[in-house]
Amino acid sequence: MVGYTWESGWPSRFLLPIFFLPIHGVSMNIFLPAALLFAALESLALWKRWTRLEYIAKPAVMLILFAWLFTSIGLNGAALWFGLGIIFSLAGDVFLMIALDRFFIFGLVAFLLAHIAYVIGFNIPLPDFSAWGLVFAVIVSLGGARIIRRIVTALASNGQSAMRTPILIYSLVISLMLLSAMMKLSDLTWNANAAALVSLGALLFYISDILLAWNKFVAPIQHGRIYNIAAYHLGQIMLIAGVIAQFK
Repeated sequence: MVGYTWESGWPSRFLLPIFFLPIHGVSMNIFLPAALLFAALESLALWKRWTRLEYIAKPAVMLILFAWLFTSIGLNGAALWFGLGIIFSLAGDVFLMIALDRFFIFGLVAFLLAHIAYVIGFNIPLPDFSAWGLVFAVIVSLGGARIIRRIVTALASNGQSAMRTPILIYSLVISLMLLSAMMKLSDLTWNANAAALVSLGALLFYISDILLAWNKFVAPIQHGRIYNIAAYHLGQIMLIAGVIAQFK
């Protein structure tokens, strides 16, 4: 068993990369700035209500991430599941972009499949048990449970009780995705920069889903859709950047 010290254990693997914004080790080619550019354009389109630009920028981000993943590490092993996660995310983007209310359930299913694909990707091969993993599980469970409970309560009071089970299932899966990503912080087979990137990316992805659900079912948030999309795109970019940094 590997002993944990400050130098080799979770604290240094998490804190140091976070403070130094870990992008070294990431393939710095045209894909990263292109993804960031289109993500910014999508937020601008939402702010200015430029629908045509939104229809171009939103799917462009995920298409660029897929191209970046494919050209950098291919689609073998764990990378295949991250590639599938991108494709399902793209499908979810299209459903929610076309008609958020009418196609919400289709978007929910698409993103559910994306999260499942990411969970599988993060767990190839299966990680060893970690005490820090148990800590993460408790934090994720306690932190997310209160917010999710508020959302589920709002569904009942708004006459949308039929959505309670789908939302609960989705909440469980996104929590598992976040936990799977954060487990990389204590996985010594992952380099610290890649682990920090996927952890932060998964956290932002998680936050974006919470913002979307809260804005739709609980109470409108001023500029909530912009915050949701900004967190979502930045989260996806960081997550895929971390995967590429790890497997390249």
